[in-house]
Amino acid sequence: MLVELSIENLGIIENVRVSFDKGFTAFTGETGAGKTMLVEAINLVVGRRADVSVIRDGAEEARVEARFITNTDAGEVETILCRVLHREGRSRAYINDRMATVASLAEIGDELVDIHGQHAHQRLLSLATQRNSLDQFGKVDTSELRVAREAVTHIDANLAALGGDEKSRVREIDLLQFQCDEIESSRITNPEEDLALSQEEDMLTDVVRHQESLQKIVSLLSDDGAVVDLLGEAVSAIAPVTSLPALSERLRSLAAEAKDVSDTVRDAAEGSEHDPARLEEIRLRRQALRDLMRKYGDSLTDVMAFGTEARERLDELTGYAERVKELEKAKTTALRHLVSCQKEVGNARRAVAPKLASAVQKRLRQLALPNATVQVAVGDIESDPAGESVVFMLAANPGSAPQPIAKVASGGELARVMLALRLVLTGDPATMVFDEVDAGIGGEAAVAVATALRELGNDHQVIAVTHLAQVAASAHGQVAVSKSVKGGKTFGAATRVAENERATEIARMLSGGVADDSANAHARDLLEKLGGQKKRSQRSS
Repeated sequence: MLVELSIENLGIIENVRVSFDKGFTAFTGETGAGKTMLVEAINLVVGRRADVSVIRDGAEEARVEARFITNTDAGEVETILCRVLHREGRSRAYINDRMATVASLAEIGDELVDIHGQHAHQRLLSLATQRNSLDQFGKVDTSELRVAREAVTHIDANLAALGGDEKSRVREIDLLQFQCDEIESSRITNPEEDLALSQEEDMLTDVVRHQESLQKIVSLLSDDGAVVDLLGEAVSAIAPVTSLPALSERLRSLAAEAKDVSDTVRDAAEGSEHDPARLEEIRLRRQALRDLMRKYGDSLTDVMAFGTEARERLDELTGYAERVKELEKAKTTALRHLVSCQKEVGNARRAVAPKLASAVQKRLRQLALPNATVQVAVGDIESDPAGESVVFMLAANPGSAPQPIAKVASGGELARVMLALRLVLTGDPATMVFDEVDAGIGGEAAVAVATALRELGNDHQVIAVTHLAQVAASAHGQVAVSKSVKGGKTFGAATRVAENERATEIARMLSGGVADDSANAHARDLLEKLGGQKKRSQRSS
């Protein structure tokens, strides 16, 4: 349950901290005092949609924190949620002082709080909400139906992936066959082939110039009077000079190295042949490789990968008939299972629908609709075997035929249908917040709603914004919301009303400061009748 709420710079509220107890707590105060802003704060802290317009004038950001206590088998677990809105539009969320996404905040918030805003009962007009309510009431398990539907969808997707209709499949096979033939006929085995061919092409293109250069080097090194002969003469000349053995050895080595280089260059020059046929072959091959890369990838590696994928897809499509046969067989089985699941869920919904209708009708008659007739219509078994179409039908007055609540229910009636449904669907979450669920009603209906909210508060923590004294008097506790003007600025406040001061607050709601004595007496009577308070005379005795 919610045990504490802290609000900073939200609407007219500058800084407010409110504590909560179990049971039913009523927010009361003059119109515009900021009661709904307390609900807005709870909305924000549980991850609901945010609007920067709620940030207090003059403040850069608004901050809301809430502390929840949950009872588990292991004991009490404390959860602290925080939401910060910045005027520039940024929103930050924290869970137990750790940064979190707003989505995570909403996920936890949905488990902790059920919020019914001023127009939340309009959600009852949604067929999905009505169907979910029926499933929740009857504990209808739709998980197997969901799995069965997903299985059929998955098989249909696999069938579509095989090529769709016959004509589309044949067109794709023809294209893939052409691509595979073109790539495979090129017989690419080395992704670096184009680079190697480029180097060979450069060499063959320059072969004549290479030969001329090599012959010139041979002439300089080995012809008469060239380097090799001169070095040989130098070696002979230094031989008698025995005093310079190191120099003599260096000359002999230099002469030998020059002779070796000369022989190597000569061999290269003689082995370098002009080969125009090979050069043309390389050029054609490189052009073919460039054409493939233009179509199938930026490199030969990409082309080879594309070819592999195309071959796998082609093999899959050419084996279409066998694969389709397998999938069609699986689909037949899946559809049979789906039909079985639809019937099971549909039968469960149709069986429990009258029970839900009876339970809601009973509650509505307690909520000052004594002649209400409720029906829950479930889709036809032939056209809607799973009973997906669930419609709540209402006849509020005698002699009227039940019709969909979207057509016949007034705002006040919708609010009471929603409240009746909440009373019937008792369960998680433990905290329920109602913003003016009593709008548009009064008199006997107000007393009925007040009694229902108090009853709901016996098993849940209920928080409700109200303008009705009857509803406030039925609450287990009360928070008075007020506003004041200081220095030209408006400040909102929220104060938990002491038990012995509740009569005064309820009297204010009744008379607005007029006929205070009679209003106070009436307030004490309401607290006694609706809130279970004893009269002072009884307490003193």
